[in-house]
Amino acid sequence: MNFPARRIPLLLMIILGVPLLWCLWVGIYAMGPGPSSSREQIEVIIPARSSLSTIGKILAEKKVIRPDPRFSMLATLTGAGSRLRAGEYAFAPGKKPLEVIELLKKGKVLYRPVTIPEGTEMTKFAAILAADGWVDLEKFLHLVRDPAMLKKTGIHAESLEGYLFPDTYFLSRGQLGEAKIIEMMVARHFQIYNALIKNQNSDTFAMSHHEVVILASIVEKETGNPEERALVASVFLNRLQRGMRLQADPTVRYGLEENTGQLTKADLKKSTPYNTYIIEGLPPGPIANPGRAAIEAVIFPARTDYLYFVAKDDKSHHFSRTLKEHNKAVSRYRAGK
Repeated sequence: MNFPARRIPLLLMIILGVPLLWCLWVGIYAMGPGPSSSREQIEVIIPARSSLSTIGKILAEKKVIRPDPRFSMLATLTGAGSRLRAGEYAFAPGKKPLEVIELLKKGKVLYRPVTIPEGTEMTKFAAILAADGWVDLEKFLHLVRDPAMLKKTGIHAESLEGYLFPDTYFLSRGQLGEAKIIEMMVARHFQIYNALIKNQNSDTFAMSHHEVVILASIVEKETGNPEERALVASVFLNRLQRGMRLQADPTVRYGLEENTGQLTKADLKKSTPYNTYIIEGLPPGPIANPGRAAIEAVIFPARTDYLYFVAKDDKSHHFSRTLKEHNKAVSRYRAGK
């Protein structure tokens, strides 16, 4: 087809002008301010595996950007279309779309501290995380008992009780699911345990990893006094060495269906796998998730010949070598002397 010479400049203008106008149209949008008139930062959660269009809708609903097809165009044009990261973000009001995309591409997420106290049981661990929306309670509790998860994390036990390390974690919403959070906490346990056990050079130390965690969980529950942990660990290790029962109240409580309130004499006689007044040696698994200090106390216990201890009014304990001395201490402290 032959075009008259006078039409060629017009055709060139159209061919070159349309893309330029399109780029100008997108460029104006890219540098325009966001719609929010608020003076406070806008917090937004971008769920994992969200599509580009979904991200645009979420941002528009939160008034970070205006609802506009140019958001997806701009993200694609800048090469960020498939690189926008999930998580929780805090946007200053009036952010330009190009700035929003850059922040999402770099993954500058908002991290929040989540603290799990030492000695927290697995079910309470789940409840703390679920209460603030970090996990689904039922899914979390299923996964910590799931054989596939146990195998993946390298734990040879019936559950992950004892292996979810209590600590302060910094999490971003929408970034990690239940499985990843569990894996992170178990990895933290291994990091702490391996760092401690490599310094245990004694040829007489014969406890397995699982045994250390079980005993550390009992030590954790028996005392909150940092100065006493190594002493409490020495008592239990001395009793194990002599073939004596541990007789640890927290293990009895863990084995009961209703484990709140004061223990009764009847409770101490109930036959459960965790009642160390009845069973020999250690219970079959940990009774809580011990922290670093409790694990360290078991790996590096105090050198004593103590076999007994009783709580004093000040939340510390009196340690005894003989049953006679122990009984006197029990009478004294129960009488409030």
